[in-house]
Amino acid sequence: MPTTESSTTTVTRRGDREIVIIREFDAPRELVFKAITDPKLVPNWWGPRRYTTIVDKMDVRPGGAWRFINRGPDGEHGFKGVYREIVPPQRIVQTIESEGLPGHVSVETLILEEIEGRTRITATSVFDTKEDRDGMWQSGAESGARETWDRFAEVLLDLQRKTRT
Repeated sequence: MPTTESSTTTVTRRGDREIVIIREFDAPRELVFKAITDPKLVPNWWGPRRYTTIVDKMDVRPGGAWRFINRGPDGEHGFKGVYREIVPPQRIVQTIESEGLPGHVSVETLILEEIEGRTRITATSVFDTKEDRDGMWQSGAESGARETWDRFAEVLLDLQRKTRT
């Protein structure tokens, strides 16, 4: 079970079909949930910095669809999915599919735990096959996830500053 860790993010391949990412944020759970589910905030943190993220659709409810587009030096990359479960501010279950690899759908479960005013997110992605999981891992998804969560932490800091003033 290979695990890589930075000072803030742990990324683990678990079993044959899962990737688990754990990250703690210095923000209350309600604010973290809002930042994940607000289409106006998503472009500020979703994906690596070299990309501009466009929220094409984001219907945050069970059965609601979402679609984001990353634009960058290497062109456009679309991602889409369907929300399966929304339990504010504790849990989000959604599918994720890269439009560049149609038919390869993973299911991601985000669990948000509040721990003394901080929030721990555990993101578990389950892939259809070991090959799909390993392909995602080898595509650079790990470094992209780390950068995404770093950007997310910056958004949370900014939101907290704004609520204090």
